[in-house]
Amino acid sequence: MRGRVARKAFALGSAGLIVLAIAGCNQSTPEEEASQTNLKIVEKVQIDETGAEVAASEGAAPADPAGDGKATCPPVSIAMAGALNGPDAALGINIKNGVQLAIDKHNAANPGCQVQLKPFDTEGDPQKATAIAPQIVDDQYTIGLVGPAFSGETKATGGVFDQAGLVAATASATNVTLSENGWKTFFRGLANDGVQGPSVANYLKNTLGHKKVCVVDDSTDYGLGLGQAVRDTLGPVADSACNISVKKGDKDFSAAVTQIKGAAPDSVFFSGYYAEAAPLVQQLRDGGFEGTFASADGTKDPEFVKQAGESSKGAVLACPCGPATGSFAEEYQQKFNQEAGTYSAEGYDLGTILVKGIDSGAITRPALLDFVRNYNGQGVARNYQWTPTGELTTTLIWIYDVQ
Repeated sequence: MRGRVARKAFALGSAGLIVLAIAGCNQSTPEEEASQTNLKIVEKVQIDETGAEVAASEGAAPADPAGDGKATCPPVSIAMAGALNGPDAALGINIKNGVQLAIDKHNAANPGCQVQLKPFDTEGDPQKATAIAPQIVDDQYTIGLVGPAFSGETKATGGVFDQAGLVAATASATNVTLSENGWKTFFRGLANDGVQGPSVANYLKNTLGHKKVCVVDDSTDYGLGLGQAVRDTLGPVADSACNISVKKGDKDFSAAVTQIKGAAPDSVFFSGYYAEAAPLVQQLRDGGFEGTFASADGTKDPEFVKQAGESSKGAVLACPCGPATGSFAEEYQQKFNQEAGTYSAEGYDLGTILVKGIDSGAITRPALLDFVRNYNGQGVARNYQWTPTGELTTTLIWIYDVQ
């Protein structure tokens, strides 16, 4: 009798294990669920530093890198430096693809002037960028650079490019202090965090009417600079009880979540990159936080939505980057089989400006530097004209929603 009971128990147990195994196979991981989401980052409104809406100008047609097709030049190259591998690689790849599209369009139209793109992978690491910078400046054929991509690596290498007289036009580095170093070769292709921070802070405070905001930064040069600009603008609305710093690379935000839940803010503003923003917003939602999750250009990438999944729904993302529009968006999609991402338009515009300079006869570093310094023209993302310190003369911020 005992043997029969035991056999029955074993059979039931085995069936149960099979059922559990099947159930386990059918369960999706959080990453798989995230990748299956239909959410997208959609442009909502363009704002000024007060957070008020500004109608987007129609403007002139953007510059065409193809030119008139009659350009002639000796062998020259443009370098691109940024994260092409690592946790934030999507941002660097977006820029590289934008530059690549501009150069390929130029080369296809100008058989007498073939410009080469030389990409350099920094992984977004200032130390790796420091090792790569001499390779870029020592290449006699390289007369211009789009990059570096991130603020930390730009800060670490700007002096090297300045000493070499090499145009270094960044499509994405937004730390305010980068234009305060006296570098003559630094050009920023979008608004800095001194504009982005107050704009998004005032949007949260004035436009959305939030009375209490927790500001979390990731302790990087970018995150600290942007976070401070947001806190300064928010004033008492930035709750000191949840003024939090985390570290780049962190994945466990339980302490921050507990602190934020205790403060019960209207919104959380995260000053950092999507690799940390995704797990942070997931853990906030899992912890019961129902307020607005806001962040900026370092988070505004499809990878944020992919990694955070449904937790990203309703996120408010600021960016000095312009949305991809018109034929540029179509050509980018066709060439790379994906939509243009954050900074793709800036990469394309800066690449276009450099090849236009080459076509004009600016085939040395000093000549191309002079061309960029005096440039004034419409791009896909905005009009490009620079002050003597390398800042744009006109700066507006876009607000995007995840929906």
